[in-house]
Amino acid sequence: MILSWIGIILGVGGVLVGQVMEGGSINALHALIQPTAALIVFGGTLGATLLSSTLNEFSEALRSLPKIFFGQAHNYAELVKEIVSLASVARREGILALERQVESIKQPFFSNNLRHIIDGYDATVLKEMMEDRISKDDEEKTAVAKVWECAGGFAPTVGILGAVLGLIHVMENLSDSSKLGAGIAVAFVATVYGVGAANLLLLPIANKLKKIGKEEVIELELIASGLMGIQNGLNPRVIEDRLNNILGEYTSGEGTPAQGAGAEKKAA
Repeated sequence: MILSWIGIILGVGGVLVGQVMEGGSINALHALIQPTAALIVFGGTLGATLLSSTLNEFSEALRSLPKIFFGQAHNYAELVKEIVSLASVARREGILALERQVESIKQPFFSNNLRHIIDGYDATVLKEMMEDRISKDDEEKTAVAKVWECAGGFAPTVGILGAVLGLIHVMENLSDSSKLGAGIAVAFVATVYGVGAANLLLLPIANKLKKIGKEEVIELELIASGLMGIQNGLNPRVIEDRLNNILGEYTSGEGTPAQGAGAEKKAA
C-alpha cells in the first residue's frame, strides 16, 4: 500500500509547502494552527459521523484504517493456483483426500467451506451459505467505507459553520482591533480544515476502502466458485478457466461484486 503513503505525503505536503511558499517563511505554517478551529471542525465532524453511524460500523471503520497503509495486495493468481491444486487432488484421490490440506489454508472462508465439503454438506445448501456470506461481507465493507464517506461530506459543512462563527466573533468585536485577527483566523482556518480534511484524507480513505472491499469480495467469489467446482467434480482445467473468466470480468471493468455473485449463481 505504498501509494497510500505517497498520496497522503504529496497531498498534505503539497498544501503545507504551498503555504510556506505563499508566506515566504516556515513561520507562515503557524497561521494554520488554530485550536479553536480544530475543535469546531474535527469535533463537529466526529459528532455528526457518530450520530449517523452505528457503534459496530464506526468501530469497524477505525479498525479498517491499517488496511490502507499496511495491507497487502491480493495475489489472485496464487489463489487460483491453490484452488486448482486442490481440485487435482480431489480428482485423483477423492474429496476425503483434501482433509490433510485444510489445516494449511489460512483464509477462514476458504478453510471452513472446504471443511463443509469434506463433511458432505449438500451442494445447494453450501452454495446458498457461501452466497449469503459473500453478500453480507459486501454489505459490511460498503457500510464501513460509508462511514468515512459521511465524515468527508460533513467536514466541509462544519468548516463553513466554523467560519461563520469566527465571523460572528469578528462582528461582535469590531471596536476592539486586538480581537479581530483571532476571529478572522478562526474563520478562514476552519474552512481550510474542513475542506482539507475531506478532500485530502476522509474521502480518499473512503474510496480506498471501497476498492479494498471489492478486492476482498472478489477473493471470496473465486473461492466459492472454485469450491463448488471441486464439490461437483469438475475437471481442474475447467475450474481454472471459470476462475480466470471471473477475474477477467472484474479486471475489464465489466463486473462488480454483486454482479459477480449473480453470474456465479447463474453459472452454477
